[in-house]
Amino acid sequence: MEQSNDIESKQTGRIDCVVVAAGKYHDIDFARLELLKLLGENQRIRVRVFEDYANLTAIQAADFLLTYTCEVIPSLEQQVALREWLELGGRWYALHGTNSILRFLDNGQVDTPDWAPHLMETLGSQFAAHPPIAPFRVEVAKPEHPLVRGIEAFEITDERYLMDMTAEVEVLLDTAFEGETPGFVRDQWRAERHPVLYLRPLGKGAVLYLTLGHCRGHYDLRPLMDFWPQVDRCAWDHPMFYELLRRGLNWAARLDQPTN
Repeated sequence: MEQSNDIESKQTGRIDCVVVAAGKYHDIDFARLELLKLLGENQRIRVRVFEDYANLTAIQAADFLLTYTCEVIPSLEQQVALREWLELGGRWYALHGTNSILRFLDNGQVDTPDWAPHLMETLGSQFAAHPPIAPFRVEVAKPEHPLVRGIEAFEITDERYLMDMTAEVEVLLDTAFEGETPGFVRDQWRAERHPVLYLRPLGKGAVLYLTLGHCRGHYDLRPLMDFWPQVDRCAWDHPMFYELLRRGLNWAARLDQPTN
């Protein structure tokens, strides 16, 4: 496999990026720092960082949007603006829990209600459940696609996302699952393949969604609990995850396209 050791820097000219990194139940500080270090590999990329989607002016002026969130849902007005920005040519690299809506019920189960259909249709999916964190196999669904060319099937430890697909997408990496997802309202799953990395075209733009990337520190489950006993890094401990991040950032910044 040809490794992309850093974000490509062959072209010239400024590239504007907006990062939205915020939310619940994850070590957002760790993820934000790791993503900023990757973006910093190319001095052409200039970054503004926010905790939500409220600054539509910044997003609409950006070349691409990068999100690592959980339970951060834009208003309907913001959702419409994001869709319009994508259709005009924007690119959105959405990571892990960007498509998540979680509600903890009195019986202890976790529900994932369909409360933001416009957003989820834009993203192409909505998170529904995951089995306990454990190693699982990721396979290449489109080996000829530039984003995954040269990558072979690999095993990784992370949350294996099971999702409701809300639009037609091009699946690049996927995984198989059949079984139970304890703790979720939807806790029984028949044998099926689930996307791990996919492209969702929208007009002149697109969403690239990567479901990997769970992380949690000791203090990230409040108010559910004050102290989580272990530090979870999951895919962040795997070199392949960083390879996928770099390839996705190259795509988002259009560094994967030859100069004229």
